[in-house]
Amino acid sequence: MGQLLHKCARTTEKTRREIQLSKESIATLARGYGVNRKTVAKWKNRTTCQDAAMGPKVRRSKVLTQQEEGVIIAFRKLTQLPLDDCLYTLQETIPHLSRSTLHRCFQRHGCPKLEKVQTKEKVAKKHFKAYPIGYFHIDIAQVQTAQGKLYLFVAIDRTSKFCYARLYPFASKSAAVGFLQDLIAFVPYNIDKILTDNGVQFTNRKEGELGLEHMFDRICEQEGIVHRRTQLAHPWTNGQVERMNRTIKEATVQSYYYSSHQQLERHLNDFLLAYNFARTLKALKGKTPWQLIEEQWQKNLTFFIKILIPSLRD
Repeated sequence: MGQLLHKCARTTEKTRREIQLSKESIATLARGYGVNRKTVAKWKNRTTCQDAAMGPKVRRSKVLTQQEEGVIIAFRKLTQLPLDDCLYTLQETIPHLSRSTLHRCFQRHGCPKLEKVQTKEKVAKKHFKAYPIGYFHIDIAQVQTAQGKLYLFVAIDRTSKFCYARLYPFASKSAAVGFLQDLIAFVPYNIDKILTDNGVQFTNRKEGELGLEHMFDRICEQEGIVHRRTQLAHPWTNGQVERMNRTIKEATVQSYYYSSHQQLERHLNDFLLAYNFARTLKALKGKTPWQLIEEQWQKNLTFFIKILIPSLRD
């Protein structure tokens, strides 16, 4: 393979070696090879004939300060989160951080790739059908304070991840109906589908059977909402809201002690505000639920018809 030279190089490896071995003066060699005296002096003082690296001795970012890089590396080593999760979290304190800048920072500091968990069998990812905003999953979970039990009703939009939750003393039919009415009034866009389990709070009908119409079904029908139910003995088909139940519990009753129901209710409301309006989600490509709703407002106003035509809400 031939010698690779810098595009501005005036000498070859052979010329440089001759300069290093020559006993002639610098001025004589410069005239003989047609180069500058500084070039001759440079190669006289070197022990090799290879071009030296032209970049900076210490690689630094033009975007990040040393303090910011220190924070980034410490965060990665402590949390062991993937690249995108690190990005969405760190952007809250370093707004100008981009994905490419973060990746280069990891490379500069030798942060290794996260080890993949080895599994015996690779399970193929299941791709779920995409729906527009307005498809809510609803479920009930039990929580407890020093005053006793409460029932947490949770609803989460399948697409926007917008979440609504309320606490009730009983997991009754009337509580489910009240929660549905509050959900419809709270959500700023149209709800066209709801998925629940087959609990008595939501339906009187068993799979494949006819029964008296439930008040929950009646309100859905009045509001033009399709009420879907999960398959019996298949709770994982409502997994999205099951996961949200766990997230809420981890942020509240599993981490804090509440001396009263009111204390838990206040903390729950604070959590929902932070989740809906400030928490960036990987599933939404770094957006908050509210930011995705705002995007939909710009793209398709038909989702927000109940706001544009208030008479439809009466």
